[in-house]
Amino acid sequence: MAAFDSYPSPNRGPRRHGALPDLVVIHYTAMPTCAEAEARLCDAGAEVSAHYLIAPDGVVTALVPEELRAWHAGAGGWGGCTDVNSRSIGIELANRGDEPFPEPQMAALERLLADILHRWQIPPERVIGHADMAPTRKGDPGAHFDWRRLARAGLSVWPEQGADTGAEAGDFIAALRVFGYPDAPEDALLAAFRLRFRPWATGPLDATDTRLAADLAARFPVDAPAAGA
Repeated sequence: MAAFDSYPSPNRGPRRHGALPDLVVIHYTAMPTCAEAEARLCDAGAEVSAHYLIAPDGVVTALVPEELRAWHAGAGGWGGCTDVNSRSIGIELANRGDEPFPEPQMAALERLLADILHRWQIPPERVIGHADMAPTRKGDPGAHFDWRRLARAGLSVWPEQGADTGAEAGDFIAALRVFGYPDAPEDALLAAFRLRFRPWATGPLDATDTRLAADLAARFPVDAPAAGA
């Protein structure tokens, strides 16, 4: 694991309005090599960055201090949060986007996520993908990313199959909004939702989609008051 004291990316700034991290956003780099991705994330002219870059062999490079705002999320939102950069920690996985994520890389991500969630007291339902917060623009970390593995480790969440309530498209969209997805067209929301929770599903919205979305909304409503608050 790389030393965490160099922070080579200049693409950073203060978190706005005194915000602290309460989200983690996972990305893939969509570049041929990890070295090329690191060069871009550290190029002042590119104006993009992330807090961490994880190589396929599991080497973690810290690019921006967690206390500062990295430039990884762009336009989008999650629940009531619209300045995602100010309230998130961004993790880039070196991956072209069309290939599986190697075991050393996933194991390194799990260790890093566990530390981040503990350090900032972030609940696992607030670990999201770039496609979740920007469904009309982004598709990462993509269909090959193992979200269920993270959920089994307590580092994300996974829906349970509930009873068929006869819910329709409007109920599906409403449930996704309660869970955290931003306002977007139904086709974009369905694509983002399936990319994460049903990556090989095809066809129009179906009862499984609505049941899974309803379960997520019931168990993990975004921006819900903390217990005892």
